[in-house]
Amino acid sequence: MKDLVDRLLAGDAIAAARVMSIVENGRPEATEFMHALFPHTGGGYRIGVTGPPGVGKSTLVDKLALKFRSAGSKIGIIGVDPTSPFSGGAILGDRIRMADVATDPDVFIRSMASRGSRGGLATTARQVADVLDAFGKDVIIIETVGVGQVELDIAEVSDTTIVVLVPAFGDAVQAMKAGLMEIGDLFVVNKADHDGADRAVLEIESILQLKAETDWETLVLCTIATEAGGIDELFEAIGRHRVFLETHALLQDRRRRRIESEVRTLVETRLRQELWGPGGYGELSSYVDLVVDGEETPVSAARRILEAKGLVGVFGGNEI
Repeated sequence: MKDLVDRLLAGDAIAAARVMSIVENGRPEATEFMHALFPHTGGGYRIGVTGPPGVGKSTLVDKLALKFRSAGSKIGIIGVDPTSPFSGGAILGDRIRMADVATDPDVFIRSMASRGSRGGLATTARQVADVLDAFGKDVIIIETVGVGQVELDIAEVSDTTIVVLVPAFGDAVQAMKAGLMEIGDLFVVNKADHDGADRAVLEIESILQLKAETDWETLVLCTIATEAGGIDELFEAIGRHRVFLETHALLQDRRRRRIESEVRTLVETRLRQELWGPGGYGELSSYVDLVVDGEETPVSAARRILEAKGLVGVFGGNEI
């Protein structure tokens, strides 16, 4: 293990890829690797890019990464693609969609399957971001699946969150319903050469007025990612937001929030594995039968399952 860690810290891309595979696949040694690498994290600035499917997130990330590279930054990109419900695999086509930077040795693109994660991020994406951080990437861009309603956890793992929409999105109010309007530090109307771009900007700006007031003034920008239009302005806006976070001592707060979210996610994942591991769902089914037959209630069935696992506690103010 030490040899692999040393090679990664020395900039060996093959070693980095192997460690990411170990972490993503949840192998037993993953914990030891993360323990060894964590002291080397904290230097990478994390940018989340989210929004509905088809808005051009990957193209935008490609052009944005190219801009960061021209400024001398080393880039890590995590692209989370949806998992097929049938095969369990994913298309993982980020290298195709990010042709401008795919062959750059200072850009590391890691495609990940969502593996059923309902928040737009694979559950191990946080750890892969940490690996990229330890690998020496100055900027880490995380692109979500684009599942709309439930990808809000991107804000918990990013320093700057970018919400991407398009004029043909239909109605910016729908974005507000999805909760995206609450998490964005920057909003981008991509494909701004299409009809309705000005209207979309006005709608987003009017909705943002309903957000709780903060010291940061959320910006709405227009881009045409296929032509790199507006990318310079977006790059500058990200820089302004980073300066704002640093000036107001908020960057460390966001890192603390990120760590808190990661710890919580790991605990919840371990509890789910403990409860619903091998045989768990069969046990659940037997208790459901008892509830249906009137011999148990949902509350008593839950208590018995928790007791069997040694996890009995307090739920909703009532002991289970």
